[in-house]
Amino acid sequence: MALCTFSFSGHFNRALASEPQKHNSNLSPHLFWGTDLQCQFQQKLNQVRKRPGGVWASLSERGEYHSQRPPTPLLDTINYPIHMKNLSIKELKQLADELRSDVIFNVSKTGGHLGSSLGVVELTVALHYVFNAPQDKILWDVGHQSYPHKTLTGRRDKMHTMRQTDGLSGFTKRSESDYDCFGTGHSSTTISAGLGMAVGRDLKGRKNHVVSVIGDGAMTAGQAYEAMNNAGYLDSDMIVILNDNKQVSLPTATLDGPIPPVGALSSALSRLQSNRPLRELREVAKGVTKQIGGPMHELAAKVDEYARGMISGSGSTMFEELGLYYIGPVDGHNIDDLLAILKEVKNTKTTGPVLIHVITEKGRGYPYAEKAADKYHGVAKFDPATGKQFKSSAKTQSYTTYFAEALIAEAEVDKDIVAIHAAMGGGTGLNLFLRRFPSRCFDVGIAEQHAVTFAAGLACEGIKPFCSIYSSFMQRAYDQVVHDVDLQKLPVRFAMDRAGLVGADGPTHCGAFDVTFMACLPNMVVMAPSDEAELFHMVATAAAIDDRPSCFRYPRGNGVGVQLPPGNKGIPLEVGKGRILIEGE
Repeated sequence: MALCTFSFSGHFNRALASEPQKHNSNLSPHLFWGTDLQCQFQQKLNQVRKRPGGVWASLSERGEYHSQRPPTPLLDTINYPIHMKNLSIKELKQLADELRSDVIFNVSKTGGHLGSSLGVVELTVALHYVFNAPQDKILWDVGHQSYPHKTLTGRRDKMHTMRQTDGLSGFTKRSESDYDCFGTGHSSTTISAGLGMAVGRDLKGRKNHVVSVIGDGAMTAGQAYEAMNNAGYLDSDMIVILNDNKQVSLPTATLDGPIPPVGALSSALSRLQSNRPLRELREVAKGVTKQIGGPMHELAAKVDEYARGMISGSGSTMFEELGLYYIGPVDGHNIDDLLAILKEVKNTKTTGPVLIHVITEKGRGYPYAEKAADKYHGVAKFDPATGKQFKSSAKTQSYTTYFAEALIAEAEVDKDIVAIHAAMGGGTGLNLFLRRFPSRCFDVGIAEQHAVTFAAGLACEGIKPFCSIYSSFMQRAYDQVVHDVDLQKLPVRFAMDRAGLVGADGPTHCGAFDVTFMACLPNMVVMAPSDEAELFHMVATAAAIDDRPSCFRYPRGNGVGVQLPPGNKGIPLEVGKGRILIEGE
């Protein structure tokens, strides 16, 4: 049976009969008339910026931000989700405003992932109000957006320790709280894990709900589609919430502003956002299904399918082709709509997985983050009043920047050199390469496996690919490194940033294993520079190696201050030969 989330008799009669009836006041009209939600968000945002006060808990009456902790009288009474259950809709909205202010203040003191957490405040409040965690399982993909969740689940008094030694993790972590039902840090895992939990629940005869929250960026990874495909086949009840904030490519750029979303998924989601026939026709069909029961149920289901068949040439959304019942798009900052939809999905006796497409805005409610999603994705400590980040000045540049400069120097004299990254243009420094060689830099989305084999294919055609992937993320593509590159002796060059310990991001992001898993391969050349000058030479060495794969690992942080090669052009090193720095005793 089709899930009837938006249906109500008034809309059906208004569409098919002459007598209009009053519609359900819990659902906003835009859900039925197909207005582009992104345009609505911009209009609402402009209204907020024009009126004094804005988000009341984070702005003074004159519209000025404060550097002191904002007043949060309602949030002060909430230690766990159980304390939210008796709040009114008005109080839930106030709670969301206070929670947003609290996140801004706490992250300003510790640094961390700000924009993504601000974007899911209303969604977090709605989820914990409707569902009963930790019995109901709520999974947060990647975990960047988990700060509001942590605040509402007994950890508010520890938020000042976020990403610090012996403090809270910047991601969900099972050992930290029963409310963190699955540990995250890397992307695109929660549909798989959620499906496993749903099947495990069924095998145990339990009745709890499973909700996996995943962003549109994480949806570009193959594992997400593998999981949806299996979920459609197994048909276990679970809810997938697609948090669509138009950040398919991670906003980690450090120049030129945020990188536009990449890939066909972004275009498909945009079409769904503005597809008026999809929402209107499916609304009518679901209204029919809702009203007709008994022996007419089969006919009602046929009507529902007919309406879906009119939507597009394929007959349904791409998610439904994979076996998930699609609902949306939904305004992710409208608590009334979120509560109405989540309650009905929770209470409807469905069979199989449901996907709710939620539209949100990164940095919501904090204008500095709204205007610069790239710079406020991950932040250092900052002043909430001005948005200014307190970044320490350094005499040297980062190893990431030195790598980019070295690669640009090599590419200036070798037109066959190209660069590849997995949605990490800013994090890998390849946005600098992109600026200089826009047609020779490839952002493949959060798809490390594809990145490696894509590079292997380029190498087959005589191109010289440099595949820049964080050391910890290279783990995601190890089979491709072994099978598609090393065993075929294809000259792919791997630039492994964030090697070794990385500090605040914790164990999920430490590059502790790359020497072991790369050095054991029969054809791989493994290099590690002792300073930034050697990094330039190793980039040149990798460019010169054309009969086997090679890799070089380098840490997070800044260089030590040695003299760089003239013109940033390194000199190829003799493979297998080291040098004595200091004589031992």
